[in-house]
This record gives sequence, C-alpha cells and structure tokens, in this order.
Amino acid sequence: MQNPATTFSDVALIIEGGGTRNAYTAAIIDQFIAHGIHFGWVGGVSAGASHTVNYLSADRFRTVSSFVDFAADRGSSGIRPLLKGQGYFNAKFIYETSPGPDQPFPFDFAAFQADPTPFQLSAVRADTGETVYWDRRDATDLNNLMKRVRASSTMPGFMPIPHIDGHPYVDGAVGETGGIMLQPAIDAGFTRFLFLASRPRDYWRPEITRPGFIKAALRRYPSIASATIARPALYNSVKQHLLDLEKQGSAFLFFADDMNIQNTEINLKKLRATFNLGMAQTKRDWPDIMDFLRG
Repeated sequence: MQNPATTFSDVALIIEGGGTRNAYTAAIIDQFIAHGIHFGWVGGVSAGASHTVNYLSADRFRTVSSFVDFAADRGSSGIRPLLKGQGYFNAKFIYETSPGPDQPFPFDFAAFQADPTPFQLSAVRADTGETVYWDRRDATDLNNLMKRVRASSTMPGFMPIPHIDGHPYVDGAVGETGGIMLQPAIDAGFTRFLFLASRPRDYWRPEITRPGFIKAALRRYPSIASATIARPALYNSVKQHLLDLEKQGSAFLFFADDMNIQNTEINLKKLRATFNLGMAQTKRDWPDIMDFLRG
C-alpha cells in the first residue's frame, strides 16, 4: 500500500532513455525507491522503460545493476554477443531470460503488480513507423511485460529486432514522442511533470548530416529510417516544451550535470563512476526536488 504522505498523485514522472547513460539516472530512481516516493503516472522509453518497471517493482538492486554491473557483463554486452549474432546487447538474454526467478537478475513481478501506479511504455512498429503504447493491460505476466520493455529498448543496428504478435518493433525513441513521454503524460491529464534526462541541459540533437547512410542502413525498414532522420527536430521541440514548463513552474527537469559516457558504454569502472556522479547530483538536488513535488 502506498503511503499518502509520499505519493504525489498530481505529478507525472517522465524518464528519458539513453542506453547505459542511464547509469546516471539509476541513482535518482534508486533514491525514489529508498524514500518511498510515488507518482501519479510514470512513462519511459527505451532505457527509460527499464527504469520504469524496475522502479514500479521497488527493486533497488535491479535499478542499479541493470545499468552498471549487468550492463558491463561481457557475456551479454559487447563484441562477444555481437559476433554470435545476438547483438551488441544480447537483448533476448537481458530482457527475457535474466528476469526469470532462477536467474541472477530476477524481476519481482508480484511487487510490480502490487503497485497501482499507471504507466506507459512506447515502441515503434518497424514495418509501419507507428508509435505503439503499452500499459498495465498489456503486462499480463512477466513474459509479456519484458517483451515490451525489450521492444521499447531495441536500438536498430545494435540489437536484433523482436516481434510481438507477429509485428517487428524498435526503440520508442524514434517515435512520435521524440523519445520523451511528455505528450502521453499530458494526454493522461497531468499538468505537473518531473523529467529525468540522460543528457546535459545544453544538449540539443544535431540534424542528421548523412541521411543517405541512414536510409541505406535501414533499407529494410524505410519508415524507421525516415523517423530517425526526423527525430532531432522532434526531440528538440519536446525539450523546448519542457523548458517552457519549467519556467512556468510546472516541471522539474533533472539534467545530467556531468555525462562522460555514450549510450553503448560497457566499461564497469566508467559505469560505476557515472552512477556515482548521478548519486552526487541526486543528493545535491534532493531538497529542490522535494520542494517541487510538495508544490
């Protein structure tokens, strides 16, 4: 049962993806769990989808390990699985095998079900370019949930494309949200937002300078190529909307102060250092975050 004193039902939590850069935001998710902080709604894309379900299961171990120790495991990430045809990140093992009850990173599905907080994940159908949203109605069991987390997190070219109900899916970050679930939160009726970014405040997505290369690399999925090329303008537009909401006092934006890794980083020392930087910023910003949440 959620404690009303720590449930901020009028605030939507929006979690950006970013691959293993999310080792940084794992720190603030960890502290939300540690302090029993709940929200009225949670939305995540890509690595933010992993954060979303780990947070809702109140699992501090998975929240951190998913983007630090597990991410650095050379059996599931890096050249070895890539050469085996499993992808730079062995998504089937990471999302569909390791959460099992007899695995080293089990997911507590019962705890996840016990948390009534509404949530949404998004992915994109690779064959049509359509953005698809999933919520609790789709999380009927552990397998169905994790297939959708995997789909939301599938970076084209780095990971094999999974299928759900016969349809291929890729990373929700190339969808209509721009990789930031602001509009779905607005559509859910929220007017106050806490946004966790895996990029610094001054980051703006640059225009794709070689669209022909993208089209060639994704020639099997032309709609995804088009969405990838269009993403920078969409991402920047959504980010500007968030900055405007911040000025109005309707949003708290947690931008990474010191991001020194890329989204495919698997060096354990660097991932731990990134998590520690995120924790230092979390502790520094915690009073301001709580002031915002209390309105």
